[in-house]
Amino acid sequence: MTVTDPVSVLQTLVRCPSVTPEEGGALSALEVMLAPLGFAVERMTGHTDGTPDVENLYARLGTTGPHLMFAGHTDVVPPGNEASWRHPPFAAEIADGLLFGRGTVDMKGGIACFIAALARLLEQGRTLPGSVSLLITGDEEGPGINGTEKLLEWATSRGERWDAALVGEPTNPDTLGDMIKVGRRGSLTGRLMVTGTQGHVAYPHLADNPLRAMTAMLDALMGEPLDHGTDLFPPSNLEVTSVDTGNTATNVIPESASATFNIRFNDLWSEETLKNELQARLNRAAMDEQLRPGRDPARFSLEWLGRVSPVFLTRNERLSGSLAAAVEAVTGRRPKLSTTGGTSDARFIKDYCPVVEFGLVGQTMHKVDEHVPVADLEKLTEIYSHFIERWFALADAR
Repeated sequence: MTVTDPVSVLQTLVRCPSVTPEEGGALSALEVMLAPLGFAVERMTGHTDGTPDVENLYARLGTTGPHLMFAGHTDVVPPGNEASWRHPPFAAEIADGLLFGRGTVDMKGGIACFIAALARLLEQGRTLPGSVSLLITGDEEGPGINGTEKLLEWATSRGERWDAALVGEPTNPDTLGDMIKVGRRGSLTGRLMVTGTQGHVAYPHLADNPLRAMTAMLDALMGEPLDHGTDLFPPSNLEVTSVDTGNTATNVIPESASATFNIRFNDLWSEETLKNELQARLNRAAMDEQLRPGRDPARFSLEWLGRVSPVFLTRNERLSGSLAAAVEAVTGRRPKLSTTGGTSDARFIKDYCPVVEFGLVGQTMHKVDEHVPVADLEKLTEIYSHFIERWFALADAR
């Protein structure tokens, strides 16, 4: 393996079957790569009662500021039916200019390119006027409890501070150079429970079908747009993901009905204002008599599930500007600054320093035959090299 070659580094990482929450040898492989480059490498295990322990890695090159962090994860989603793959998911085989394997795109490829970029700069005798660190977790594809969040707390308790961070997630929708993520929408999940009265479908006057009220309530949640978006955020979006009564009989009106929904919200909302808005909509809908004429207001409860992922936006021209300039220098494309997509570990990092995301094209992530063009690995390595130099030059100029 040659650490200046992103293909070689990526093949080594892909051949480690690090399916969440297993380390699979991936962090050990990184330690072998980074130590000879001069990194001080440390491992820590995130622990929370009732959840699997997760191994994480922190490596730092340099002892002074300014301090640039690269963040990523070596854990991957399961490959599914391996017989459906044209090339074995952990073999890292190359065919027709494509490197196949689970994690090639999401996101061992980004890690490989960043390491290769640093190795090349060091091989050329470049001296960085500050420090670079790698914060690598094994829990991004899992619950996200024992990974980046715990690793940040651990590193901070040891005196680590960062001036900026780059997350190497696959951000480009179609072509390398399309998009930089400068923020993420928030995520909020709720469960609505409506209680009625069970009865025979032939005697509806003796029962109260909770699905009638549920229909009005779901219409209240989804019918009127939450907002129309902002310059950098798309409109907030609420999707119902399940509706259930637990009823197996066709001639019985159920006693209760539940619905689960998720909202991806922009910076027009906070957790508090969004919850208040949804509660108000449901309160009004409970009074709706269109499907329940003459009935008392519907009986319902609303439960919030899991942790809320906050919305955030990074406004740091030194960070996003130097990255955009590096992308354009290599690809000839000026990337769009975007906040689309799901959540990422950047939601934890933004509490410690400004953070942006840029990596490979994400079209095959989590799919059978996940793959990356070998040519894109070389281009991303060049982009990261340009970015590192530009960011430190701007930081040094200050």
